[in-house]
Amino acid sequence: MTQMHTADGRPRARGLGIDLPGTPGPENAITDVLGLMVGMVTLVEGDGELVRGAGPVRTGVTAILPRGHDGIGVPCAAGVHSLNGNGEMTGTAWIAEAGSFSTPITITNTHAVGACHRGTIDFVVSTRPDIGVQWLLPVVAETWDGYLNDINGDHVQPAHAVQALQSATSGEVAEGSAGGGTGMNCYGFKGGTGTASRQVRHGSTTYTVGALLQANFGSRHELTIAGVHVGPSLAADNPLEDGDWFERDGTRAGLSGAGSVIVVVATDAPLLPGQCAALARRVPLGLARTGTSGSHFSGDIFLAFSTANAGALTSRIPLGPAGDDDYESLIFIPWGRLDTFYEAVVQCVEEAVLNALVVNADMVGRDGHRSPALPHAALLAAMHDTHVRLR
Repeated sequence: MTQMHTADGRPRARGLGIDLPGTPGPENAITDVLGLMVGMVTLVEGDGELVRGAGPVRTGVTAILPRGHDGIGVPCAAGVHSLNGNGEMTGTAWIAEAGSFSTPITITNTHAVGACHRGTIDFVVSTRPDIGVQWLLPVVAETWDGYLNDINGDHVQPAHAVQALQSATSGEVAEGSAGGGTGMNCYGFKGGTGTASRQVRHGSTTYTVGALLQANFGSRHELTIAGVHVGPSLAADNPLEDGDWFERDGTRAGLSGAGSVIVVVATDAPLLPGQCAALARRVPLGLARTGTSGSHFSGDIFLAFSTANAGALTSRIPLGPAGDDDYESLIFIPWGRLDTFYEAVVQCVEEAVLNALVVNADMVGRDGHRSPALPHAALLAAMHDTHVRLR
């Protein structure tokens, strides 16, 4: 994968010539944060009528190891923010309390949170039994893929979370219909997994800010790309909103703006937990650049963390007597110098959404439900018609 195309040659947002601000890292992915690894398991099986437990299956698991395999159990300063709470991200109560977490992160579908929670525990216990004997509070987040997937069929098992975690690597991150994003939709098009990164200069040091998201939100008419409101020009072929597949209050309706988005922001810049929360609070600004106003039925939950200050924020059980002098030290970017990091978050999130849309293909799932891919030619025509920035 490069900044412009995936490893198999598909264009990313920049590969279509869409002009986006900021300076990406080498891969333009969350894995540009040194040491961070991502793994995925994608489950696609069967066609036709929904039979619970048999399929069709359009789902998966995305795993993030903030400090790689060797850093499991080493805390990261962290903060969370919820734009709209119709969703789930486990482990956030402890993050709010302690300002850190030390387990891997998994993202999946709404009804597979329990399986991935169990699988993450199994993985940590087998990988680091010394940590497993203490309490484990994994971070597991979700969005709903029931339009395309047999979501009640228990197709995601703990072993799939283990597999995603074991396979995590640095470098390329699969986008579009991959991992937990396999069955997701965004702005009435095929959505899913997207990522991006930005380099931020602070004094003599260049830091990286990266985002990975699972996009399953937004109505077609809202879609905005590089500041251009293209949604109305792309209104044709919208089965998610025009269909009669979803029953609500005795009437048949489509998805409208309902859905969810999970965003994970990572940086190697040294930050306090409160500063990480401040980064998480900037995520909605990046989402808004793509058009969403945030649906009441959308679960929009965000986690930001820093991989700096390794060895601090341990929250461990004290080993010495109560009277011991025991301190930890942190370095951190001054609060007054965070604006460039906020800007990087907004830019990463916007581009990650666009990558999730651009790097995709049509998908047909359960009961013949279809999610069309964002049409590249029609998009570029709509943008040219409004004289927007294109390379």
